[in-house]
Amino acid sequence: MNYTAIILIPLIPLAVFLVLGLFNRKIGPGVSGLVGVGGMLVSTLLSFYTAFEYFMVLGKVSGAYPTLVESTVWMNFTETLRIDMGVLIDPISVMMLIVVSTISLMVHIYSRGYMKGDEGYTKFFSFLSLFTFSMYGLVLATNLFQIYIFWELVGVSSYLLIGYYYTKESAVAAAKKAFIVTRFADLGFLIGILLIGYYTGTYDFETLNNPEGATLTHWAPASFMGLSVLTWGLILIFIGGAGKSAMFPLHIWLPDAMEGPTPVSALIHAATMVVAGVFLVARLFPMYFFVEEGFALQIVAFVGAFSALFAAVIALTQTDIKRVLAYSTMSQLGYMMLALGVSGYEGSQGLGYMSSMFHLFTHAMFKALLFLCAGSVIHAVHSNYLKDMGQLRKYMPITHLSFLVAALAIAGIPPFAGFWSKDEILVAVYQQNTFLYVVGIFVAGLTALYIFRIYFGIFWGKDNTYEHRPAESPASMTVPLIVLAVLSATVGFIPFSEFISPDRAGFDAHIDIPMAITAVAVALIGIGIAWMLYKKESGLATRLTDRLGVLYTWAHRKFYMDEVYLFVTKNILFKGIAAGAAWADRKIVDGTMNLIGNSTVLFSKKIKGMQSGRVQDYAMAFVSGTVILALLFIYLWTS
Repeated sequence: MNYTAIILIPLIPLAVFLVLGLFNRKIGPGVSGLVGVGGMLVSTLLSFYTAFEYFMVLGKVSGAYPTLVESTVWMNFTETLRIDMGVLIDPISVMMLIVVSTISLMVHIYSRGYMKGDEGYTKFFSFLSLFTFSMYGLVLATNLFQIYIFWELVGVSSYLLIGYYYTKESAVAAAKKAFIVTRFADLGFLIGILLIGYYTGTYDFETLNNPEGATLTHWAPASFMGLSVLTWGLILIFIGGAGKSAMFPLHIWLPDAMEGPTPVSALIHAATMVVAGVFLVARLFPMYFFVEEGFALQIVAFVGAFSALFAAVIALTQTDIKRVLAYSTMSQLGYMMLALGVSGYEGSQGLGYMSSMFHLFTHAMFKALLFLCAGSVIHAVHSNYLKDMGQLRKYMPITHLSFLVAALAIAGIPPFAGFWSKDEILVAVYQQNTFLYVVGIFVAGLTALYIFRIYFGIFWGKDNTYEHRPAESPASMTVPLIVLAVLSATVGFIPFSEFISPDRAGFDAHIDIPMAITAVAVALIGIGIAWMLYKKESGLATRLTDRLGVLYTWAHRKFYMDEVYLFVTKNILFKGIAAGAAWADRKIVDGTMNLIGNSTVLFSKKIKGMQSGRVQDYAMAFVSGTVILALLFIYLWTS
């Protein structure tokens, strides 16, 4: 492997970030856009070269896909416990290089048109490059602490991009919300890292993931509340992943994050950052599977299934098209977690793991396409809301066809990409848990319904009287749409199981015809319902929502999760815990310090007369002291 090329992949966007960030007032918008796109293009080419070399050359020579590590010691604690910095190359890290590179390049190209005329144009491209560098570092990390460092850099990047419109109050609030919620989750991640490092003696992924190594079979038998410490560590690490991947109940930041520019939504909240949690569980999958018979993995499965269903129901009721897509992302990430949670390890038993990574790959293409199409629509009508849209297919044919391809892909209609990966997920779940399969197939129907609800609402529906006639977006925006549409229609044909599996040996996967027919039939029912309710303007949808009454209201209000968090924050954290802590800080900590200070001042007032500056006073003190010492000496001598 060419490690120089691999190391250059993250270093190029880092260099672009530094150049554009340091000289953003001196570099014009035209140049900064070209620098950003040019740097991303080089990293993308190097990523594809790395993938070709690893899968097509190295894999054929070795007969299996090895784990390659090139690292150097950064911090040394003991003979075994140390933190390295380097790159880890294996099937899922190479796959993620392709995902991050492809989506980031398309977003960079798209942003040249979407952000044209923006005052912070150069700054925006520097932030994009910082985010891309952080994601590259995350997927190439060799150990838990290295991934944690880049995990937090991703958080910083998302904070900067979500709050990019810093003069807009809602954008600032959304950035803070995303940062704070994910910090709580990342505290769990950090504690989990420390637990695993302490009890296994290593942070190294290659050692931790060796199912036959001493790490998993001879670790200290410590336990807490009936579970081993390693299981608790894995659960805590999953909490960090759940925060980043917006799993229930740590999902509340994701819809608000749509306040950032739409290219940001496509890059961070659809294709790369939010899948970091899924990638984290996949990176540690052998540990999740082998430690205590996969107890932590069962938690992953049920949290993923509930999140998928919960988000899909909410998506049906939202009127902001970007928020619909945000909840859609949460639902699809739930699918990925569910698939990981039911997966085995060896050979075809690893179908769940493979299908999760496959869906991560295909989802990146069609979800980025959905967001960029949404940005194209918003760019044309200057609104995020369905009520301000309708019949746009007449004015925006490229955007319309691209959105339709993405909608068919996410709905799981063959031969589009989402069909292949979602079918494999449903087969894997069916083999392990019938109840979770029923949840998964129901969510598939809801997915088709909510995505075609907004498709018909945007491009069909009512014929709005637009203040300004909508027009198709410029080529800088439509070319990425076309590229992603082609990918969304074709990447499902990749024989993914030959490249990605838990044991890295690969296996043959085949379409389960009865399962596929069932899933497609459910999706077509969802599309049919959307056709009847939303293709033409009618009162049918309104009458249906009125009949649902409180159920619709609860879903529309996102089941009041924001209100629950506000209540807990204000009444328990602020008025309870924080108020008590503030009293203790004010009365005890500050009071003790004030007492020491005041006592010192009072004591100094009492004794300051001893330094009056008068010679006779000093002479009197000297003589008196001498007499007292003399008398004391005589007394001690005579006694």
